[in-house]
Amino acid sequence: MLESLLVPTAVVALAEIGDKTQLLALILAARFRKPWPIIAGIVAATLVNHAAAGAVGAWFGSLFSDATLHWILAASFVATALWTLVPDKMDDDEGSSARKFGPFLTTLIAFFIAEIGDKTQIATVMLAAQYSHLWLVILGTTAGMLIANVPVVLAGNFAADKLPLTLIRRLASFAFFVLAAFAVFKAMQISGWV
Repeated sequence: MLESLLVPTAVVALAEIGDKTQLLALILAARFRKPWPIIAGIVAATLVNHAAAGAVGAWFGSLFSDATLHWILAASFVATALWTLVPDKMDDDEGSSARKFGPFLTTLIAFFIAEIGDKTQIATVMLAAQYSHLWLVILGTTAGMLIANVPVVLAGNFAADKLPLTLIRRLASFAFFVLAAFAVFKAMQISGWV
């Protein structure tokens, strides 16, 4: 049961490094200079987005055997590992409309939209398909988002200038390849090949 919380937390925290939503957190922190409403917006947007993704994943998980789900999970980890190596960029073109809505609502809307089809949302779907404790998966993926984004919000521009993002992306990608290898091993074990 604890695995349903800890694995999604680690997976999403790793996937979020250098992601467009992490860059969005940095932009919002620099623009508004009000960290707590931004963090609250991240929490709300992530919970709603990942609850929907988790529901899809739970349904998806009911369609396949455990071995098949492990193979799919392994493939998604490899895809995420490769995707993690590609740096995301954000366009800063929202201008004064963001100021009109304030930090909380701007963050809520921007994060919800940015997460649609993002690697962390796809990871949430796959993890919810894999683990039977849906709410723990959703809490874990939300915690992973916070682990990756709250320090960026609190540190503002300082963190972006000082962190070796290329090295961090490579290490995160390596971690996803390790998770993929573990999922392949589990799939082979369930299938009786090992």
